[in-house]
Amino acid sequence: MIYCVIPEALADELFDKLTAYYAGDANVTVIIERRKRSRREPGKPPAGGEVRFVRDRRRPRIVGELPATPPGEL
Repeated sequence: MIYCVIPEALADELFDKLTAYYAGDANVTVIIERRKRSRREPGKPPAGGEVRFVRDRRRPRIVGELPATPPGEL
């Protein structure tokens, strides 16, 4: 499913045009953005009291050196 999100300020001029444009494509839904603010406010703890951790998700490097390969063997 693909959502074509239109800002509320542009909804009057774009919603009907984009709905007609994507009418033949069942995978696209045109919607109007109605949120007034972000749900995540800086400095505010997350809902449910859960503590969030920022982690480096990359794998640690392997210790050591790679063996030398003769040219042309890759």
